[in-house]
Amino acid sequence: MLQGSELSLLSNWQNFYMIMGTAAATLTGLMFVATTLFAGLNTHVETANAGISAFNTPTVVQFCAVLLLAGIFSAPWQTFSMISLLLGLLSLGMVFYQIIVMRRMWQMPHYQSTLEDWVWYIVLPLFAIIMLLVAVILLSKNPALALYLVGLSMMMLLLIGIRNAWDNATFLALMRGHTHPKSKAKEKKRSDPTHQENRKS
Repeated sequence: MLQGSELSLLSNWQNFYMIMGTAAATLTGLMFVATTLFAGLNTHVETANAGISAFNTPTVVQFCAVLLLAGIFSAPWQTFSMISLLLGLLSLGMVFYQIIVMRRMWQMPHYQSTLEDWVWYIVLPLFAIIMLLVAVILLSKNPALALYLVGLSMMMLLLIGIRNAWDNATFLALMRGHTHPKSKAKEKKRSDPTHQENRKS
């Protein structure tokens, strides 16, 4: 059973979890909108799928992880052992997923991942996940410190996800601006007064 001091610790964090969960859910929805930018790209299906798997999907997973953490710590648990179990399973699952993302980035066709990509999509999220694993160990011994580590990890995952979402959106927007050169040439030709006069004659 949760003791009175432990219950007060969790209750003090409820506003934080509500803010984090709301932000994560909203940003997850916006990622669905941002992904539609792929529709205007003149690229191979294989390359587009690889880009989504390596860069877009991990960002959505991070937002969903923050939302799940907010839900876990907002639930009316009776013992900290259940929270530790769920937190441990989530952390290990995210470590395994980061390994998959690393492999996808390494095998990305027609694109060489930069150092900045590795730092923001692999290193920093992995650091946040490691903090969750440390929180699992400390939750029964020092719950106050463990909750601060969980909160810091959630903030990191949320901010990293926001940065990566912006990186994805700007990259796709620039790519869209440089696609379909033939279509742009045709449009320019149609708007050319000389071309229109030749068509009339």
